Amino acid sequence: MSGRLDGKLALITGAGSGMGRAMTQRFCQEGAQVVAVDISGAQHDVADAVGPKCLPFHADVSQSQDIQAMFAFVEEQLGGLDILCNNAGIQGPIVTTTEYPEDDYEHVMAVNARGVFLGMRYGIPLLLQRGGGVIINTASMASLVAFPQLIAYCASKGAVRMMTKAAAIEYAEQNIRVNCFCPGSIMTGMLTGMPEDYVQAVIDANPVKRVGTAEEIADLAVFLASDESRFITGSEIVIDGGYTAL
Repeated sequence: MSGRLDGKLALITGAGSGMGRAMTQRFCQEGAQVVAVDISGAQHDVADAVGPKCLPFHADVSQSQDIQAMFAFVEEQLGGLDILCNNAGIQGPIVTTTEYPEDDYEHVMAVNARGVFLGMRYGIPLLLQRGGGVIINTASMASLVAFPQLIAYCASKGAVRMMTKAAAIEYAEQNIRVNCFCPGSIMTGMLTGMPEDYVQAVIDANPVKRVGTAEEIADLAVFLASDESRFITGSEIVIDGGYTAL
């Protein structure tokens, strides 16, 4: 099936790599115009690879001025917004709670939680101008079950899950659907940067005995962005190979 997002105007943060890159590629293939946002500079490579349907933009999602400039760019270049994907995120250090640096805690929360809040805070008015739309937030299975030595990551993704529900209730009657997906271990740079024994332990505990792919995440994101999911809002969609079912 193709053309599921024909004519839609979308913005995806964290678009320079991993799940964000895969979502950007799929959204454009499905007919959307996409503003690809990243802090790394890799958004330009993504836009070059995807073609004219994709416009790059540099932003630090934890900074209000960057987010406001980002949406001003969307309004200027696309003329509006139908789909907002708050995907940018970081993992932070892997250490126990008593050893966790305060500055790292603040940074993880700023990017993962504050970034999603700011995205919705300043993005929802653009969706309302178009009569409604879709917000997709990237949470994690770490918002549902705990992972040792990742206290800030777990906390931040729990915040994303609950902000998703709060916003969904607030704007349901204004035709804005807000959902999040909760990935398990996905083969991205974040996963490959973790200790090998940590990753292997997660794989061994997973019923399907493998990690997921960014393309599988993009498949779900297209469904949530399309009218096929029109009766789904305020939900967390778990995509973890059965890990949290144990």
